Amino acid sequence: MIGLWGLDPAQPVLGRIRRILRLDHPLLRPFARAIKMILPKSLLGRSLLIIVIPLILLQVITATIFFDRHWDTMSRRLNAAVGSEIGMVLDFMAAYPDPEEREWMFALAYGRQQLAMRFEPEATLPGTSPLAQDDDFVARTLYSSLAEHTDLPYQVDVIDDKTLEIRIAAPDGLLTVEVPRKRLFSVTTYIFIGWMTVSSVILFAVATVFMRNQVRPIGRLASAADALGKGRDVPNFRSEGALEVRRAALAFTRMRDRINRQIAQRTEMLAGVSHDLRTPLTRMRLQLALMEGEEGTVELTEDIAEMERMVEGYLAFARGEGTEETVATCITDLVDEVVGRMRRNGARIDLHTEQPLTVPLKPNAMERCLANIIGNAHRFGQHIAVRVGVRDGHVEVVVDDDGPGIPPERREDVFRAFFRIESSRNPRTGGTGLGLTIARDVVRAMGGDIFLENSPFGGLRARIRLPM
Repeated sequence: MIGLWGLDPAQPVLGRIRRILRLDHPLLRPFARAIKMILPKSLLGRSLLIIVIPLILLQVITATIFFDRHWDTMSRRLNAAVGSEIGMVLDFMAAYPDPEEREWMFALAYGRQQLAMRFEPEATLPGTSPLAQDDDFVARTLYSSLAEHTDLPYQVDVIDDKTLEIRIAAPDGLLTVEVPRKRLFSVTTYIFIGWMTVSSVILFAVATVFMRNQVRPIGRLASAADALGKGRDVPNFRSEGALEVRRAALAFTRMRDRINRQIAQRTEMLAGVSHDLRTPLTRMRLQLALMEGEEGTVELTEDIAEMERMVEGYLAFARGEGTEETVATCITDLVDEVVGRMRRNGARIDLHTEQPLTVPLKPNAMERCLANIIGNAHRFGQHIAVRVGVRDGHVEVVVDDDGPGIPPERREDVFRAFFRIESSRNPRTGGTGLGLTIARDVVRAMGGDIFLENSPFGGLRARIRLPM
């Protein structure tokens, strides 16, 4: 049975609470999507948000309590004091109607209480609202306080930001009192608000500095992992920061060292294999040279030459990127050099480049990759077009040909080692089945990839995509 919130009552309470907190409830998913859209993307931004939201809530709660328990109470008491003083003046005026005595009282009230008073005999209240600006908290509080100290009709008006005016209809005239606003509320309000604001800004600045120092090692670890994924060396990386970050950095360092050690061991082993294989092939070539003119020696010589090419292909595949350093290279010049070499061998190639583009890569490995891709296009097509440009923040080398192409369902298979679409095992017609495998390994080691697509020429398009 499903409850009101779409949760199974039989599900443990903690499980239900976790599901709600993860915003995994169907009713909360729209809010979850909205929250994900406005959330900062970086760890530093999210960490600061975790600090800022409770800080703002704390300030709001503190300000609310302060207003309710202190500022509101103090304001009412101050207004009550002013109302009491005005009530005493009204009592004095009723007891002493002499104008000179009243003027003496007005001067005393102004000197000691900062209440500016004037009396207009026979005047009456203007026909306006008793409280001209009922949206002013201080005016409303003063209006309520006066009701406790006099039964005479009166009006309260706001003259400006600093002064309020009270008009009281006395039996023999109109008493006007100007009250400074600073007498009606406590100045500690501004002090408290300023203290909260300044302290919050200081605390937030300190938290930002500390959080940035905590997040910086994570950013360095991410940059090092990204560089390693693009085939670049990160020799100066060291573990720092919090314990968990240091553990992750140490694990990354061990992984990097293990990968480099495996590559070095494989390269050393293959160097030995290369020497061991080439030695008997060289002896066989020499023996065939001594048997020159005998029947079958020409075919055997060609087979040995083909075996040497196959061994070189296998070693190139197993060697991979080797120990070549990544350097900033103008890929436009690199493509132009490979295309020029192909043209000298009789290939018809149209080259289009937008501008000189410098990319961090391994020049020799990339040159072999380009030669392999363009060589395949020349092998199977008559007309080839090569374009170098920038797309979506990446450098792209696009090679189109008008050959037979590759069926879409077989395009991923051709990147497997020793896979050939040509069914025979003759290397003269189908190669060794390692060309595209080596090419993709080279490009992926630099953080890019190779995609095979339909060409507008009717053949195959090979698109090499590299990070800038």
